[in-house]
Parts: sequence; C-alpha cells; structure tokens
Amino acid sequence: MKFLKWSAITLVVLVAVGYFQRTNILLVLPGIIDEAKNPIAQNKKIIWSQPDESAPIQNPSERPPNIVLIIADDLGWNDITLNGGGVDGGSMPTPNINELAQNGVNFTKGYTADGTCAPSRAAIMTGRYGTRFGFESTPVPTGMSQAVSMLAQKRDFEPEIIFSSEDDRLPFEELGMPSSEQTIAEILKDKGYQTGHIGKWHLGRGEGMLPQDQGFDDALLMASGLYLAEDDPNSVAAQKDSNGYNKFIWAAMKHAASFNGLDRFKPDGYITDYYTDEAVKFIEINKDRPFYLNLAHWAPHNPLQALKSDYDSLPQIKDHTERVYAAMIKSLDRSVGRVTQALKDNGIEDNTMVIFVSDNGGTNMINLPEINQPYRGWKITFFEGGIRTPFFVKWPAQLAKGTVVDEPVHHTDIFPTIAAASGAHLPSDRKLDGVNLIPHAQGAQTGPLHKALFWRHDHYQAVLADGWKLQVNKRPDKTWLFNLNIDPTEQKNISTQHPEKVAELMSLLAQHNSEQMAARWTSVLEVPVNIDKTDEMGWAQGDDYIYYPN
Repeated sequence: MKFLKWSAITLVVLVAVGYFQRTNILLVLPGIIDEAKNPIAQNKKIIWSQPDESAPIQNPSERPPNIVLIIADDLGWNDITLNGGGVDGGSMPTPNINELAQNGVNFTKGYTADGTCAPSRAAIMTGRYGTRFGFESTPVPTGMSQAVSMLAQKRDFEPEIIFSSEDDRLPFEELGMPSSEQTIAEILKDKGYQTGHIGKWHLGRGEGMLPQDQGFDDALLMASGLYLAEDDPNSVAAQKDSNGYNKFIWAAMKHAASFNGLDRFKPDGYITDYYTDEAVKFIEINKDRPFYLNLAHWAPHNPLQALKSDYDSLPQIKDHTERVYAAMIKSLDRSVGRVTQALKDNGIEDNTMVIFVSDNGGTNMINLPEINQPYRGWKITFFEGGIRTPFFVKWPAQLAKGTVVDEPVHHTDIFPTIAAASGAHLPSDRKLDGVNLIPHAQGAQTGPLHKALFWRHDHYQAVLADGWKLQVNKRPDKTWLFNLNIDPTEQKNISTQHPEKVAELMSLLAQHNSEQMAARWTSVLEVPVNIDKTDEMGWAQGDDYIYYPN
C-alpha cells in the first residue's frame, strides 16, 4: 500500500515537472529524435569523384567555361562594403566579395526569387518560379512550428501567431522540389560537366530529391544547423535566447554534415571554412575538365556563431552581437577569396564564370537594425530589404570588369545564363521564367530584361513592373504600392492615390497566378513580421506588418 502511495506521488511529481518543463522538452525533443534516427559519426574524409585519366587534357581556354555558383544565406544588402556601407559602418571590409563586382558585372537591382531560402534555391536550380511546381514556402522540420509558437512571448500590439495542425501535412522529407524538375546540374551533366554541391540544399530529402538524384556527381550536404559544436572553445555565440526561433536552433541543431547520402558525421572545423576547404579540393581535382560547383554557404544565417579567431580580430566593433555577425561575414568573405585564389592557382580563372548571390535579405531575428539599409523590410517580406541583395557575375574571358547593369535581374536568370555560357540545351518541355544575362552584361543589349517579376506566399503576394511595385496581404488586409523609380526605399505607400495602377498590377498578378499550381504542402503557421523593426524592438500601434504563411 505504501509502495502504491509513493508511486502515485512520484507519478504526480513527474507529470507536474513535465507540464512545467513542456516547452523545454518540446525544444530538445526534435534533436533527440533526429540523433536517434541518424546519429552523428566522427569526421570522415571526403573522396571526390576522380577524373578519367584516359581522357585528353584540354586547354582551359578551348573548353566550355567552369561554373562556380556561390550562394550566401540571409546576406543583407548592407553586409558588404561595396556600396559604401557594411557591418559596423564598414569597419569590417569585404574585399573578396567586392572584387567579384569590381572585376566582373554588378547587377545593382538583383532580386531574389523569394523572401525565404528554399523557394529561392528552387528557382535558382530550375530557372522557374517555385510556384510553377508547388514550391511556395520554406519546409520546416516537424514540431518546429509548434515549438516556436509556444516559445513566442506576445508583446503589446503584436498580432497573434496563427497555428494550425501539422496532422495533414506531408512528412518533412517530402517537402521539396519534385524530381521531375530539371536542374542546372542536369543540363550541365548532359554537356559533359563534372558537378558538385557543397553546403545547404533545402530542396527535399525524399526519393529523387537529393542533389545526387538531381544531376550532381557528388554532394557534401549541410546536415544540421550549428557552425561548430555548441561547447567548442573555438566558437563565440550571440542571441541564443533572444526569441523562440533562436532558442529552437540552439536546442535542436548539431554540428553535422553528410556526403552522397544522409549518414551524418562531424565536419572538420568551422562550417564555412570546412565547406571552403572542400571547394578548393573540388577545384584542384577537376581543373582539367569542365566543372560546375554549387557552393551554398550557411553563412551568415543564424545561429550567430563565429570562429573565435575571427571574433578576436575585430576589437574595433564594440557591440557583441554585431561583432559576432561581422566575424561570420569575415569568414564568408575569406571563403570567396580562397575560391577565387584556387581558380588562379590552377590556371583556370579566366575561363571560369563565378556567380555570387544571396537567397534573400537579412533577418530581423538577429536584432541588427542596419543590415538591409537603406531598404525597408527583412527576410520573409517582399519589401526591398527582403528580396534585393548583391548579385555579381565574373567571367574574365568574356565579361569586361567594372560593368554595371541597372535593370532588374532575378534568381531565375541564373539557369539560362549558365546554359548560354556552357552551350547546354535548355529544357524544351517547360516554361522558363529567367533570361540569359550575358548580352546585357556584354553591352550587346539594353533595356528591360523582364516585363514583370512576381512573388507569392499564399495570400501574401507582390509584383514589380516598370519600377512600380505592388504588395497585397490578406492578414492584415492591406495593399502597398510604391514607385521605386522615385521612392526606391519604399517610404510612401501611394496605393490610394493610384487606383488605376493598383488595378493594372493586380491584373498582371492574376494572370501570373493563373499559370501557377497550388502549393504542394499547406501552411501550419502564420507569423507576423514587423516591416521596420528588429525582433527586440517591440511593437507599437500602427506598425506596418505582414503575416507570413509557412
């Protein structure tokens, strides 16, 4: 009887502890499950596919150009010093990223395909809006939406998070790009290129969705979210507990990679440098044959976690968060420099096309207010701060250095531009949304490249045509219209003054939507995003915001 009494008391205590610790349990549970399903082994040496030694070695100038596509993650317009800004007012320079524009082509109106990472990457890989094949929002792991919504602390005037059940949603592994889509790697593979992917993929883990199923000979994948192990003495962190999303990343993510599969192992060092080490190896191994390298960095996406040596090298930056972030940008810039130096060292710089873009603008969740200046908005939004980022192409053999193109260009343009440079055949059985940028880069053509550009996340949508930009959002029910020709930083909403322009752009948007397919997975979370404030600034009555369906 006494045993039963104490068992009942113990059970009550455990239930009570579980209730009061439910949020912490929810935070760590996804990581525990992930570790149980796919444990992280010790580091393994990467063995890239070797060239056919019997094949004749071609002179680099007599073969199709090599292609190196570098994709930064959440890089803001003001994160590099090219445009007179930069982190901490430019005290941390970015000479290697700048050099791509200074010695190549600077597309000053470079637009991302989306305000978030995965749909942008889908558009880059295919030359098509992701909405053409149902890729409308960024896939998130099961449980993440619920954990983040539970951790969120509603502040005065802040709209509620809208959360719906995940029960009817496809498994996380199946939230990705259909295998029926044709990628850059596939068209270059048909042209005889050696193809390699390094870093973030985020286009699905299901059958037929991994890089090696989509035209890549080898793929070194990002397999979790930390740059180093959390307790590594060589790392310095910031903003770990600033909001629900950051709490989730630090609780659930590990330091992990995988190669040509999903089995995880520990990377050898800080992830940005580790990816760069392997990129240099890939270039050296393939210097005597045409290759395509997709170097998709995680930097400077949160979690804010820098290499201590980079952090220590920036004592002039007094704010701790900004110093950590600057150190992350420094590692990204160092990576670009090492890649371009590897091309020089192997005698293939002239006939290599290097493209540098970001997947979207900087996020408000790291609480650094200047990263997208002078533009409004953040990652997730379709304001300029969320979708206008650096966009550079360097190809010394064909493109004059210091060229500037001021017409709007788009992620979807990367696919047909690479196809034109390589001589690869474009798909004939589907509509491409991008255009070849080379004639404009060479000065052979001028004028608009696109009649209009479009963005869509369920009820939040936007269109840009002739410098006029319309955004519509059902929650809240609001319309924004800006004339970027005279108001490039979107300060004055003129939708009520120009109803005829609103109607004209709505017609363009409706026509575009009629050509798209329904989203392949439904939204389970709608998060309010303040247009003008970082996460820690709080809310005030009358703040501009959008709801992001994810």
